[in-house]
Amino acid sequence: MPTRRLLLQTLGAAALTGTSLGAYAAAIEPGFRLRIQHHAVTPARWTPGLKLRLALLADPHLAEPLMPLSRWRHVIATANQLEADAILLLGDYLAGHRFRTAAVPVADLAREAKHLAAPLGVHAIIGNHDWWEDARAHRLGHGTTEAQRALEDNHIRVLVNAAVRLSKNNQPFWLTGTDSIFAIRYSDGPNRSLRYISRADLRATLAQVTDDAPIIHLAHEPDLFPSIPDRVSLTLSGHTHGGQVRFLGYSPIVPSAYGNRYAYGHVQENGRHLIVSGGLGCSILPVRFGVPPEITVVDVG
Repeated sequence: MPTRRLLLQTLGAAALTGTSLGAYAAAIEPGFRLRIQHHAVTPARWTPGLKLRLALLADPHLAEPLMPLSRWRHVIATANQLEADAILLLGDYLAGHRFRTAAVPVADLAREAKHLAAPLGVHAIIGNHDWWEDARAHRLGHGTTEAQRALEDNHIRVLVNAAVRLSKNNQPFWLTGTDSIFAIRYSDGPNRSLRYISRADLRATLAQVTDDAPIIHLAHEPDLFPSIPDRVSLTLSGHTHGGQVRFLGYSPIVPSAYGNRYAYGHVQENGRHLIVSGGLGCSILPVRFGVPPEITVVDVG
């Protein structure tokens, strides 16, 4: 029979373990860890012999204390060492949660991002928080966000329902990007349910593609993936942060209408490919456990 002393020791160990896990999830994993997560994919609609390395920086959510400018500089320096052909910024640049101790201006984030370098350039899209944290743009419901202007002022191409044709070794491909599908939020109905207005125009974006070269599409939220046609070789997304808390491949809470279906990693459906980055920062709560901040590297072809 367990003794009183053994019971107290067990309770004390459990409390210590809980405290340690809490400290790890609230400080160490989100604030200090940074992994390089690799994926390799050869889509069906891909040019033989065309090999690309893409470095994805998703959801940095800059704010002190967990993602200050100094940590962003470290992310940038690390990304520049990965020998990527292109570096892709997948949106949600600032954090608006109430647990931050200080905000980071998006202009400062963009000035640091100017130091990213890759042979085929640095390209970006806009996320839902880039709309939500921009009071003027969100109130208007349209137009150019502050994040877009800041990035473009620092010579970073922002694909807002736009396409660009790139080439490596004389082998072309298209990079396309849509705006956020959760850009404008509002309350509606008797229960004041939260609803969203999309600023993504997938049809108009893909209409800018003028030849048969393969397409890589950037969509901040993976919820757009079911609407992506077979013509697109690969879709790249962020937004979910892998759920921020993940156990044995399962995330209890995912900011997606599809739950764990598009929570994290490489997803294949009906011959189509989606890669969801676990991202860099935190949203809503400053906690990460089991899905550390990452730079996602995708080798295509």
